[in-house]
Amino acid sequence: MPPRTEKTSTLRVAVLADSDTRWKWGALTARRLTTGDGGAPTPRTEISGLLLRGRATPTPRQLAEVGDVGIDTDRVREVTAVEFLQTVRDEGYDLVVLALVGGAVQAMLHGLAALRLSARPVVVTGYVGVVYEKLADGLLLRHGADVVLANSRHDAERFRAVYEGVGADASAVTEAALPFLGGAPHTPEQGRDTVVFAAQPSVPASRADRTYLLRRLVEHARLHPRREVLLKLRSKPGEHTTHIEELPYQRLAEKLPGGLPPNFRLVYGHMGEVLDRTDLLVTVSSTAALESLHRRIPTAVLTDLGVRETLGNHHFIGSGLLTSWDHLDGGAHPEPDAAWLAGQGVAADGTYATAYDTARARVTALLAQDRLPRLAPYYTPATAPGYLPGILARHHLAPDGHPLPGAAAPRETGRVRGAVREAVRDAARGAYRHGVQRVAPVIRRMGEL
Repeated sequence: MPPRTEKTSTLRVAVLADSDTRWKWGALTARRLTTGDGGAPTPRTEISGLLLRGRATPTPRQLAEVGDVGIDTDRVREVTAVEFLQTVRDEGYDLVVLALVGGAVQAMLHGLAALRLSARPVVVTGYVGVVYEKLADGLLLRHGADVVLANSRHDAERFRAVYEGVGADASAVTEAALPFLGGAPHTPEQGRDTVVFAAQPSVPASRADRTYLLRRLVEHARLHPRREVLLKLRSKPGEHTTHIEELPYQRLAEKLPGGLPPNFRLVYGHMGEVLDRTDLLVTVSSTAALESLHRRIPTAVLTDLGVRETLGNHHFIGSGLLTSWDHLDGGAHPEPDAAWLAGQGVAADGTYATAYDTARARVTALLAQDRLPRLAPYYTPATAPGYLPGILARHHLAPDGHPLPGAAAPRETGRVRGAVREAVRDAARGAYRHGVQRVAPVIRRMGEL
């Protein structure tokens, strides 16, 4: 049997994502793995986009704001877990990138294993940004993929330690970098002085903490009337991202006493485009800090709410970036530690061009194999009988990875039936989002009275 790369003239790749940021990571990772320069895929590469239906499934606006990922959004379609498995079975993909939360990755690994394909695809997964919580849980849920990408040397060492510590095979861990780093290095411009605060949907979580950060940002704008101060937002109210945002800054800003100064603005859009005009990036723990550092933009990580694991800013211990609004108000600009940067995959030294060489070589070698071994996740009905079945059931899969009875919906037989089904799905998703973002917070507050 010839190697799979010689079977057809086209390398077929599928990216399955469950949020806007994971779509960005997955699509760009597919491009990095199939090209040498991060540009558009070669004519022999065909990348298909699939969105896993759920609470954070991105809207068309969110997909557009992700920026150019080399896949026409008109060709991206929404699927359930079972529909995705059916698609893999029917389409014969060579490479699958799972850009999903850990539980969904685990479900897809078991579902793919249950297909028992004679020539299964190479499976790649990883993390969309800084890994600062649930390290063991998230990693073990991703175990079983052919390649588990680490965004830095620091992460690769931690990942291997976790796998080896539980007796699991750690050979899949492969050091790479965040696929969306790029852009021109920071160059100060005469007359431009722009500070950008990169907001996060769930960090911090409380109304008091988020209001505090917003107030300090607005006060900074008032203290520096000639400085443009931007609040970079991830989503509009009602939309979801990778994490749930129960208290959007837009709503908090509407209630801020005294209103907003003229040099303060709320902005959306592609982070790379915002960074093009940024002279100081401020955040609590956003991955945007790594994008900013890669471009040598002055970057600050706030300590105002403490340096805590729940905030994620503990990840930046040793970076030289930790500071407070008081210091920033006084004109301080933190200086990053070179050794810390070298271990975090920032690649501001020019090594980013080769960051995916090892991963690309590994994928190429796997694609060349006549037959890949069956996927073998660490979690099985024997090793995690009280945990795994619930994870699979959330995606309508049985403990053996096969679809539960009734989970496999029949293929649509007409446009009218398909349109009705999509309308019902859209209505249900809208109701769910409303419940999560509007009703649930009220219920929780009532429970605290």
